[in-house]
Amino acid sequence: MPTPDLEPLSAPIELQFDYTRSVGPVIGRFLGALARRRIVGVRGSDGRVHVPPVEYDPDTADPLDEFVEVGRSGQVVTWSWVADPVDGNPLTEPFAFALIRLDGADTAMLHAVKVDGPAQMSTGMRVRAVWAETTTASIGDIVHFTPEGGADGGHGEEAAADPEPLAGEALTAFLDQDPLQILVTPFEMTVQHSASVEESSYLRAIAEGRVVGQRCPETGKVYVPPRGASPTHGVPTSEEVEVSDTGTVTTFCIVNVPFIGQKIKPPYVGAYILLDGADIPLLHLVLGCDPAEVRMGMRVRAVWKPREEWIPSTGNIEHFEPSGEPDAPYESYAEHL
Repeated sequence: MPTPDLEPLSAPIELQFDYTRSVGPVIGRFLGALARRRIVGVRGSDGRVHVPPVEYDPDTADPLDEFVEVGRSGQVVTWSWVADPVDGNPLTEPFAFALIRLDGADTAMLHAVKVDGPAQMSTGMRVRAVWAETTTASIGDIVHFTPEGGADGGHGEEAAADPEPLAGEALTAFLDQDPLQILVTPFEMTVQHSASVEESSYLRAIAEGRVVGQRCPETGKVYVPPRGASPTHGVPTSEEVEVSDTGTVTTFCIVNVPFIGQKIKPPYVGAYILLDGADIPLLHLVLGCDPAEVRMGMRVRAVWKPREEWIPSTGNIEHFEPSGEPDAPYESYAEHL
């Protein structure tokens, strides 16, 4: 039957995860110093002080380890006004992104400058760091910069004056005291995904407890989920075909490695399953048996969520489990590996 001519489905997809990475010995000391409200850079082979510090010399590529403490105040090198801040910006009200060269540094760092309007911004103006009340060893420990001499001087007594700068062995001991090693950055993004006409038909069928694909008019092969075009001939596919929710395991792997966000405790099996009536396997979980029992040719059936929980989502099928049927002969799925 032809694919129903209905409005494509659309829904938001929210992506959230923590990006965890090691920061290395240079950035780790820079962030560790920020947590104690000091700013350090590193001196390069040409004598310039880089802030934020770089791990390798930009000219010679040699490792750099001569740290230098710089001031909390500096000069705006250039700036751009942000009239409409978005999620993730350092400030929620309009502000300026600026490159700021701190006193004692030779390079500029990017940060936010908080002023009432762009008329208060100018190249060359003096600004001062405003510290967070609670620091976390991140660039956010500097909440923003403010015009030097302004009312927004920063957190507590730390804003009164710069502490005596550290140098030599005292600075080395300070930086070695508590460098950051691992940085965890929360990541969040929302995407409005609009499914194609064919995907929408597939999802509406799933919401009714059915699985549908589309047949290629040239080869007669049935593709699940439907793609709207034959991947081998490129011709449009419009004939919709309902297939079974039972099938054959063509290939599989046993997941033994735990990772953050994992919903199932290892070991478990991810498998390509060739549904009866389809010509391309789909990837899903095989549960309900010892992972060591899963094998190529194993017959499985879909395990659906309770009917009252069905929505237009492939998640309606929780997993597949052994059906108890005899294994399929290799020849029946050999061309679908």
